[in-house]
Amino acid sequence: MKLLLFFTLLVSIINSRAADIVTDIGDRLEIFVDRALIDTMDGTTLQIAQPRPEEISLTFTNPWEGNFSAAYMTVLKDGGTYRLYYRGGTKSETGIPKPGTEVTCYAESQDGKTWVKPKLGLVSFEGSTENNIILGPTPRRTSVNFTAMLDDRPGIPAEERYKAVGSGTGREEGLLRFISPDGIHWKSYSEEIIFDGYKLDSLNVVSWLPAEQCYAIYMRAWSVGGTPGQPKPRDAYRTIARSTSKDFKTWSEPVRMQFSGDEKVRNLYSNATMPYFRAPHILIAMPHRMISEEVVPRAELEAYKTETRAIANSIGDVMLMSTRDGITYDRTFMEAFVRPGTERGAWHARSLFASMGIVPTSGEEMSFYVSTNYGIPSHQIRRYSLRTDGFASIHAGYQSGTMTTKPIRFSGEKLVLNYWTSAAGRIQVELLDAAGRPLPGFAAGDCDKIIGNEIRRAVTWKNSGSLHDLIGKPIRLRFRITDADLYSFRCEN
Repeated sequence: MKLLLFFTLLVSIINSRAADIVTDIGDRLEIFVDRALIDTMDGTTLQIAQPRPEEISLTFTNPWEGNFSAAYMTVLKDGGTYRLYYRGGTKSETGIPKPGTEVTCYAESQDGKTWVKPKLGLVSFEGSTENNIILGPTPRRTSVNFTAMLDDRPGIPAEERYKAVGSGTGREEGLLRFISPDGIHWKSYSEEIIFDGYKLDSLNVVSWLPAEQCYAIYMRAWSVGGTPGQPKPRDAYRTIARSTSKDFKTWSEPVRMQFSGDEKVRNLYSNATMPYFRAPHILIAMPHRMISEEVVPRAELEAYKTETRAIANSIGDVMLMSTRDGITYDRTFMEAFVRPGTERGAWHARSLFASMGIVPTSGEEMSFYVSTNYGIPSHQIRRYSLRTDGFASIHAGYQSGTMTTKPIRFSGEKLVLNYWTSAAGRIQVELLDAAGRPLPGFAAGDCDKIIGNEIRRAVTWKNSGSLHDLIGKPIRLRFRITDADLYSFRCEN
């Protein structure tokens, strides 16, 4: 009995101390892709978005393209120019690039919606440079899974403004590094293979992480083996590891990522892990989840002229994960982020790979890109759009509900919301002290009416929105929501 009382008291103390922890959000944007800042929810839910399928961005009909070109792609935005990198090569009769002929191709856009394949004159293909190839075949097959990043931080040498990694030997052994001043003209950064001996058959992505002040490569890994001297057993499943570097030269030993939740970790074929451009302290990942299942019969796939390697007993979709510490993926949402569409070609092995890259395509919209119909002549890239910050939302129906944050501390002068209500809906915000008591003048009844659909709306209480006297003090936010969605908030100056 005494032991039980002791443990009850201990749990009470732990919970009490957890409740006293204050998260300093400064003036940064906070999005609802996890429960990191959520304390209680009553009548509200954390709801994943449904990205909208938009126009087809690219198809692949050139002699140097094929039925596998879009499987691994990167999309970047540099000023007013969008850049897309994808794989090509000399096609075999089945449309797959012949091993050793792989090339990296380039497309660009001024709006992220209409894409062109410029004739760059850089690499000769079958006697002509009238093509959009930026990297030709190499003995190490670096174009199998080439992925790029824009490194536009102050002080970065002009010739290293773009950085990239690609296969070190074939598609499985290590990585090589590249640099470029403009994202089109590339050269080798070093002949050294990094992660030599690691089985990295996938799109291994590179980013700068502002929160950690380092580069990171999120790479293909295996649950067991796949490392130097450790062969991969037959029952190993695909997972994700990461390595970091302060200077792009010296890299840490790769470490397998951790996953929250008790759900079984399935085969994750790719990962597309990147800092969210409006809240870079949060990394968004859009892995391809591979499921052992058959939907389209083999005979039907063969009738579509599907390349044999793409005919397998599996299907896939795109998941949404996030990480704040860079080493543990939060899996708040186990349902699919992007489901296979109505095309039968989307319902077989390795269809639905999301781009490395989420980019703004207007002030109210952001986009990413998904390949589908893998291994089939109708192979293509389609754009998907989301509301800005709209990966997920705090949602309440007509019966209303509340969400209260954990204690936070901020440095901004005003509270700004990204939200959408119905005509009959509304949102009210009240500020509470750390113990949960409404602050004078900031109760729900003091909050001015919030109705509409706005990316950026400043909250006011009795026509005043100043939070100056609360800067640096621990408070909680309580949102009262009726038939509405709340996508993000920020305390800004």
